[in-house]
Amino acid sequence: MDDMIAILIDADACPVKEEAYRVARRYGVAVKVVSNAYINVPREPLIERIVVDSGFDAADDWIVEAAGALSIVVTTDILLADRALKKGATVIAPTGKSFDAASIGNAIAQRALMADLRAMGEVSGGPAPFSKADRSRFLGKLDETVVRLQRQRRSA
Repeated sequence: MDDMIAILIDADACPVKEEAYRVARRYGVAVKVVSNAYINVPREPLIERIVVDSGFDAADDWIVEAAGALSIVVTTDILLADRALKKGATVIAPTGKSFDAASIGNAIAQRALMADLRAMGEVSGGPAPFSKADRSRFLGKLDETVVRLQRQRRSA
């Protein structure tokens, strides 16, 4: 997969699969929808469902193994984001937030802090509800990223 652009989706709880399909169709980019269970995906040549074993981190492991410089990983999982970045992939959260080498350390530290605060009962609840603005930001960021990778690939 190193010679072609691919969108790798950590699919189990991803709210922006349809947006990823739309961008993939526009640019002729492959999409791999990776999950531990069967997920319905469109029957199209560019879109492939990957069902992995139910083992701990099996989907993450598959994504990291497949990731490379021309991969766009879509995930909310900070530890998967870190692993994918180390493989040279671009990582985008469903909210449109990009992760990079400069921001991932802070995101990992914040994740650990929030886990500690929840364990002590200091914090309850989770992240803010997913919004239309998040969906729109994601669509714009994914589109921008595919265009950047296409230019990068052509100039290589």
